[in-house]
Amino acid sequence: MARILVVEDDDSVREFTARALAVSGHEVVTAADGGQGLQEACREENRFGLVLSDIRMPVMDGIEMARRLAAARPGTRILLMTGYAEQREMAADLASIVIDVLPKPFSLAELRRSVDMAIAG
Repeated sequence: MARILVVEDDDSVREFTARALAVSGHEVVTAADGGQGLQEACREENRFGLVLSDIRMPVMDGIEMARRLAAARPGTRILLMTGYAEQREMAADLASIVIDVLPKPFSLAELRRSVDMAIAG
């Protein structure tokens, strides 16, 4: 199983996602915004098999975090999630950085399927 960083500002979504991934056997670390997520992902001792991040967040949005993370840690697998169609379109410019965008709301099965596909490459 993978070590996954979940970056989400909504407490309930962050907790649901982290718990669902942990039950699936993944080691999960969480962050409440893009700034914290970037800091966590760039710590020397941290290596993540996947970074799963919301797009719309305070401090730093998921798109900016993905750009900075790709520059700091090339090859990091990044999966974004959003409930807004216009943000999904904005993320299309990141095709070389982001694996996919998971639409919200998502079911447990959709989350697991998207994460499994992102980890598998």
